[in-house]
Amino acid sequence: MTIPKMLKKEGYHTGIVGKWHLGLGQGDVDWNESVSPGPNEIGFDYSYIMAATQDRVPTVYLENGMVDGLDPNDPIEIGYQKNFDGEPTGKDNPELLKMKWHHGHNNSIVNGIPRIGFMKGGEKAKWSDVDMADHFLEKAQNYVKKHKNETFFLYYALQQPHVPRTPNPRFVGSTDLGPRGDVIVEADWCIGEFLKTLEETGILENTLIILSSDNGPVLNDGYYDDAVERIGDHDAKGGLRGGKYSLFEAGTRVPFMVYWEGKIKPVKSDALVCQLDLMSSLAELVGSNEKGPDSQELLDVFMGKSRNGREELVLEATSRTALRKGDWIMIPPYKGPEIATPVNIEMANSPEFQLYNLDDDIAQQKNLAKSNQDKLEKMITDYKAIVGSQNSDIEPLELK
Repeated sequence: MTIPKMLKKEGYHTGIVGKWHLGLGQGDVDWNESVSPGPNEIGFDYSYIMAATQDRVPTVYLENGMVDGLDPNDPIEIGYQKNFDGEPTGKDNPELLKMKWHHGHNNSIVNGIPRIGFMKGGEKAKWSDVDMADHFLEKAQNYVKKHKNETFFLYYALQQPHVPRTPNPRFVGSTDLGPRGDVIVEADWCIGEFLKTLEETGILENTLIILSSDNGPVLNDGYYDDAVERIGDHDAKGGLRGGKYSLFEAGTRVPFMVYWEGKIKPVKSDALVCQLDLMSSLAELVGSNEKGPDSQELLDVFMGKSRNGREELVLEATSRTALRKGDWIMIPPYKGPEIATPVNIEMANSPEFQLYNLDDDIAQQKNLAKSNQDKLEKMITDYKAIVGSQNSDIEPLELK
């Protein structure tokens, strides 16, 4: 069961626009035919997405499983192990680059940007990176205008600030943080324009809006774009420890805002919630009996009527897990480097257990595992009761 499947049963039209990156097709994908399974097979009536991420091939859009604008006389060929004869790459042809790669992004070049993976063909279907935000915004706006007179669910997944960070020229220089800062301003603008569309179509007061993110921040994530050099004294982590890929708070705690004009009063809540909880909570909202197996019904928390969130939550980052219970977090021992290079992020790997109380140590500087053995043992017991066993023997993630 998925959110769009559940909502379709209740009469909603369902759509997705933007970044997908949850997998497409089965194994070796033929991008010149209908790609399935994808969003349409898990509950979305309409889908307009990028094939993976902006830094990967194929650099094309798909509409309902078909590559948008593909010339059948110029078929797409994709490989992730071996290049196609005669095709330039970021590694071998630096003179063709408009953006320099730092790590992992040195294969096929599209629009002067080296990507992950190799691509040949599909020239007319290739996207324009600097116009991507506008392109997705227009698709999202058109979806709203088309379905404004019926109940609908739209998942609008912005690609910013994922690399490569390619702000439209009108946003270049809008911050002093370089492309990373500029695309965040661009994303903010996109959200504002989308809200205007809801208002202009007369449905803002009848629309529940949820804004969130998939992970914490990262600066150097594959390209030289001055993200590290220009950050200055700005703390992208907001006082938290770690970042993307990390089991520390900056990796797993993400922005989460719920807005409903005239229905939700502005309030800041410390309630513990998870995106998994949207499944059961939205089902409650629309009168569905469907529930997600790990999803708690927390509609009153999302609506600002209650601050009683989850009691516990298993956190996950790069296949490693930890337990959050109340204000406490227990991280089991894990192999691997303490600092992930080249992203320069603390991963929370340690040969020893870690125990933190976020109520008085939000930055996770004081490991209480040795000084509070009773609490540690209780957390370990609760963790094993959910996870099954401590998964400390997994191989450490290698970032490339």
